[in-house]
Amino acid sequence: MNQDERKQAVAQAALRHVVAGAVIGVGTGSTVDHFIDALAGMRERVRAAVSSSQRSTERLRARGIEVLDLNDVESVPVYVDGADEIDPAGAMIKGGGGALTREKILAEAAGRFVCIVDSSKLVPVLGHFPLPVEVVPMARELVRRRLLELGGQPRLREGFVTDNGNQILDVGGLRIEHPAELEGRLNQIPGVVTVGLFARRGADLALVGGADGVSERVYD
Repeated sequence: MNQDERKQAVAQAALRHVVAGAVIGVGTGSTVDHFIDALAGMRERVRAAVSSSQRSTERLRARGIEVLDLNDVESVPVYVDGADEIDPAGAMIKGGGGALTREKILAEAAGRFVCIVDSSKLVPVLGHFPLPVEVVPMARELVRRRLLELGGQPRLREGFVTDNGNQILDVGGLRIEHPAELEGRLNQIPGVVTVGLFARRGADLALVGGADGVSERVYD
């Protein structure tokens, strides 16, 4: 299977984890686009969705799936989203699509986080993919200097504004051997809205699309 076929395969596999009659959390990205398309074929089983981005909200509604505000939802049993990298413990780098803040909120709200990826996203150590950091615009240079002090190489994502009206610094040059520790440290920098490290709340299950089909990885 090519990469797009692997994404389609994990998207289909994720349908088995949809809780009938419940609100489902839906992330953002090319693999999630396939999941939304697959979900449309069983929309009668889904009460509604909560979405991590305007992009996904528009795609869900175009396929006849109601989208609710998280504040109006009592529980989200399952959240389905992709990742830019995922390590052997289920910690991830996310935010390549710029929706990291809402993705992190939904991950925290969900009872179970199902990550759907192709095998190219599996890494022994996080950091090859630049780490997205969402920042309040007035704090951009302050945060950039703090990231440089930590050994990172931050670059502004030019011409991009998040759904929350903020900017993103993509930080290269990192080898993240202790992702939960770094996540906590970066969260303490004034002006940082969210860090694209999902370690303190990582994946519960990864569905991985490979050459031989879809495999499952369960994390404690």
